[in-house]
Amino acid sequence: MAHAAAACIVFARSMPKFFIKTYGCQMNERDSEQVAHSLIARGYEQVAREAEADVVLLNTCSVRDMADQKALGKMGMLGRMAKERPHVVFGFLGCMAQARGAALLKGLPHVDLVVGTQKFHRVPDYVDELLSRKKSGFSKNAQRRMENRMDDLRFSIVDVAEEAGSQSTIREQQLAPKQATAFVSIMQGCNMHCTFCIVPQTRGSERSRSIDEIVSEVRGLVSRGVKEITLLGQIVNLYGRHEFPKVDNKAPFVQLLETVHNVEGLERLRFTSPHPIAFRDDLVDAISNLPKLAEHVHLPLQSGSNRILKAMHRAYTAEKYVDLVRRIRRAREGIAITTDIIVGFPGETADDYKQTRDLVEEIQFDNAFVFRYSPRRDTPAAEMPDQIDEPTKEARNQDLLRIVNESTRRAGERLVGHCVEVLCEGPSKTNPTRLMGRTRNNKIVVFEGNENLIGELAYVQVQQANGFSLYGVPVQK
Repeated sequence: MAHAAAACIVFARSMPKFFIKTYGCQMNERDSEQVAHSLIARGYEQVAREAEADVVLLNTCSVRDMADQKALGKMGMLGRMAKERPHVVFGFLGCMAQARGAALLKGLPHVDLVVGTQKFHRVPDYVDELLSRKKSGFSKNAQRRMENRMDDLRFSIVDVAEEAGSQSTIREQQLAPKQATAFVSIMQGCNMHCTFCIVPQTRGSERSRSIDEIVSEVRGLVSRGVKEITLLGQIVNLYGRHEFPKVDNKAPFVQLLETVHNVEGLERLRFTSPHPIAFRDDLVDAISNLPKLAEHVHLPLQSGSNRILKAMHRAYTAEKYVDLVRRIRRAREGIAITTDIIVGFPGETADDYKQTRDLVEEIQFDNAFVFRYSPRRDTPAAEMPDQIDEPTKEARNQDLLRIVNESTRRAGERLVGHCVEVLCEGPSKTNPTRLMGRTRNNKIVVFEGNENLIGELAYVQVQQANGFSLYGVPVQK
């Protein structure tokens, strides 16, 4: 048995394989891409199943309790694999790793690595070290020592310390063949301290990359076939406010949009997620004046009650939000507005919820992510009185989803009979014999077509709207 384990270690070192599972938002997806790219650059091979891997990493989210529990449950299930394949390195990355640190090792003795949000660039070094330690640590007594791992085979590395300049460690990403879209992180952290949110604790304070560095990354991606870029930031429209000055009364974020917009070969530009209080006239003007900006804005609302917005520390009113939506819609015809909403925030009365419900009916969002409030440890909202019971949260969640689904359905039906521009991303996940892409206003379109269209812009005649997707046929234009 010891000889088999040792042989396994030698194989793993000759061509180590890694698997990453990502929970949470687009920023987590981009972070996982960065880790994957850096491991591939070291000679590691990415695989699609954890059973094939020598390194298994879970990139975690802490925004909601369910995300925490999914990652913890997954790692718990991997404990059986750790017993069968003791040479494998197991690790937590990202927001939950940042928030919980070494506490994640308790009850999960097979976890070797815990890396926080400012240390993704150090993962390859840590993985190399852990594989080397495991190789040297296994002997003819390897199986017995594995059974007592907490006592004498504690290999774990925990790094959740802050790192100055970590925003500049973001590296160029690995692209799949014919990949047409890519995320570009422009900043890290958040200073807003919404009372329900743990992100300032897990991502740190705001810090931004330079415009030159971002544009260089965009140019590199476009030169490799990418046609659509999404700029990512925790509050993306606050980009650079501490580092860079306004120019011609334009915020640094608008300056960045204009510069990226000028990259030759770029077809579409998106950004997510902005905050209403930083969505000023210069950004509304950019939507009107920059044709590559896609006709879609994701604008988190969170609540339609001014009392709850104040308790959330959101710093705007429902009236100001509605006015902003009107200005955005005037700036670009056919623009889609999507949002995030939390129901069941502490102290939310039936009347507070009705105000949210009425506002959602009034605005008619193209889509919305509706969440039940989830207490996050060490956030002000978790300590607030009048916590709402789960059945009430669920009832409000389901009620609001019905309203959102109706407005989403109507938004899709308005496109039936129209010819839309679609950027083809690949085979449909629900029907691999068809292709899937997105319109400029972020509607999913499924259509029959040749695989040569993957990675390309196509025009599709919409014939049917069904739930969240549109269906059609390619046309010449």
